[in-house]
Amino acid sequence: MNKAELVNQIAKSTGQTKMQVHNAVAAMLHTVTQALQKGDRVTLVGFGTFERRQRQARTGVNPQNPKQKLRIEAAKVPVFRAGQELKDVVDGRAKLPALKVEKPAAAAPKKAAAKKPAKKAAKPAKKAAKPAKKAAKKGKRR
Repeated sequence: MNKAELVNQIAKSTGQTKMQVHNAVAAMLHTVTQALQKGDRVTLVGFGTFERRQRQARTGVNPQNPKQKLRIEAAKVPVFRAGQELKDVVDGRAKLPALKVEKPAAAAPKKAAAKKPAKKAAKPAKKAAKPAKKAAKKGKRR
């Protein structure tokens, strides 16, 4: 699954727009990357832990010329350790819990205010008046 497929799946599961989900995923990845850059650890209980580790300098071998030795410099690398719940679900020892999606309380009043039933009732009346005007015009032409 790539990022676009992840965004589509989350949008379908939560009922949010793809743009909202894309922004949330981008913000999450940016925040995790920023924390790792600082040297912080990011723990998502049940899912896993992202952390930064120091890899020591070492000697490697050139695969095209095995006799040639290469020096590989020390580096800071990101590491992910899966949490126990994720391990159990992937291994089949546990079932994936059902997704609980909570709708924000602030969204409900906005939707109710946006409906405005009085204006919708007025629109069909205008449509009904137009055929009467056309009929009147036809009568004048004769």
